[in-house]
Amino acid sequence: MPILLPGAEQTPLNAEQHRTAQQLIVGLSPEQLAWFAGYMTAQIVNNSTLPVNDLTIAEKHDAQITILVGSQTGNSSALALQIQTLANKRSLNAVIQHMEDYPLTQLKSAQFVLVIVSTYGEGEPPDNAKELYEQLLSKRAPSLNQTHFAVLALGDSSYEFFCKTGADFDQRLAELGATRILPRVDCDVDYEASAEAWMEDVLNALSSRLGAGAQQSAISAVPVFKTTASSYSRKNPFSAPLLEKIILNGRGSIKETYHIELSLENSGLSYAPGDALGVYPSNAPKLVDALLQALHFSSAEAVVIDAKQRAIGDALLHHYEITTITRPMLQKYATLAKLEALHQLLDDGHKEAFNVYCYGRDIIDLVTDFSVRHISPQAFVDCLRKQSPRLYSIASSLKRHPDEVHLTVAAVRYETYGRRRKGVASTFLADSVDENHPVPVYIHHNNNFKLPNDPAAPIIMIGSGTSIAPFRAFIEEREAMGATGKNWLFFGDQHFTTDFLYQTEWQRYLKKGVLTRMDVAFSRDQEQKIYVQQRMQERAKELYAWLENGATVYVCGDEKRMAQDVHTALQTIVAAESGNKDSAAYLTLLQKQKRYQRDVY
Repeated sequence: MPILLPGAEQTPLNAEQHRTAQQLIVGLSPEQLAWFAGYMTAQIVNNSTLPVNDLTIAEKHDAQITILVGSQTGNSSALALQIQTLANKRSLNAVIQHMEDYPLTQLKSAQFVLVIVSTYGEGEPPDNAKELYEQLLSKRAPSLNQTHFAVLALGDSSYEFFCKTGADFDQRLAELGATRILPRVDCDVDYEASAEAWMEDVLNALSSRLGAGAQQSAISAVPVFKTTASSYSRKNPFSAPLLEKIILNGRGSIKETYHIELSLENSGLSYAPGDALGVYPSNAPKLVDALLQALHFSSAEAVVIDAKQRAIGDALLHHYEITTITRPMLQKYATLAKLEALHQLLDDGHKEAFNVYCYGRDIIDLVTDFSVRHISPQAFVDCLRKQSPRLYSIASSLKRHPDEVHLTVAAVRYETYGRRRKGVASTFLADSVDENHPVPVYIHHNNNFKLPNDPAAPIIMIGSGTSIAPFRAFIEEREAMGATGKNWLFFGDQHFTTDFLYQTEWQRYLKKGVLTRMDVAFSRDQEQKIYVQQRMQERAKELYAWLENGATVYVCGDEKRMAQDVHTALQTIVAAESGNKDSAAYLTLLQKQKRYQRDVY
């Protein structure tokens, strides 16, 4: 929803000032608006003659807090905005700095630094944090004896290198002489409670050091402009009714891909192309029943979740993760089970055995392989992590589909160790959601994957399979707004006849000229497999020309394989077509300019 000032008669502005101010803020994102408000607040405070406890105004300005953010999908950015807001309420001068825009040399003069950074893949830093991360770990990193810091690390404990990037920042800052304000906190996918506790602790520590609070009278003079926002969020999801669900694959395909349309009517939720939809799934009822049977629990036995009593059957169905085995979960279960074999599996010297055991198994396997009779229902659920939302790239534009959100979902089904398995969220959407079962959802904003501000700028989109979703949203948006920029799509899947997702739509866009060019790669339609990166190399000369003419390139897909192969292909193309051997630096520059954006998982 647009951000609107009160009427001119309700402000101290004259009519011309009111028009100028409204023009300025109408295009700002919530994060940009928060930064601007914080900056203006700081100017008012810093130009005031009010005493601030025992600190002078100049000292207070020098004690500015830098919130240093590295984010792949937007969670770290959202938390940065949250702690900045809380800091401002305490009269603390906090400024958000994104790692891709932050020179390492500036860190040397920063007095208080709060690092919020995620880890993805196999211990990798976010794309926008890589350069600073590498510089910080290099021999050129400066001494930071004047810096005080705290680190909030985000990650997923189902991965071996859980929160590695945050741990690396924390260790390296200390090695360079910086002083910890408090110990690092590592957050799993259900990060809210841990993150909020960290925020409270670190702001208490900073308030004590900086003597904040005496400036409230000065800050309260600053007008606060509120957005018309939805009451629905990650903590309070909206129950979205199903409008339509159709399978996109043709007969004979080994894939099962659904186009799902949900209603957002009366939710107040809004999104932009590049954003994701957070979906809270329920576990499969048959899986819950099998787990209860393996544990010898009755579904009606009571457990307490967040101070509320629930039947364990309901708790396992809706509230807990019961598929993925994580190291923290296994450690808790091993403590209860008191089985030597489990403790050996968790030993640092048996990491390979641990990874082999966890891959392809779920918690039913664990409690069957290491059965213990004496564990109570409450003790068991206390071992589990809360059910976390799954993020799906939004496949629609609100301009084209008001009050709707569309998804492209591949149902995951496979067999390991003699049992049929299902992807939790994908099969929840495929099998359980119907007109009588709405989907709990919220909007996850991703400012790292956005269309250019200039509608005349060209774009190149590269994806395969369900990674086509955000590009469908991009094209719908550009058509709806009458953008004149050229659009080029690379798309890959297995078979032309059965797996060409949204084929008729792309053909219509090509015919109308909305889609300038489309190159496809169907890997199994010939003896030798062909992928999108090979199509890119076949079009190397033209692709490089687009980049030189200002195109933004977008990549969506699996980070380990497809996205990495595309990145390598881009490096090869740039090196060959430009004669510039440092193609890595070329792509890094594009990333800094927001002209190389990746939505990878």
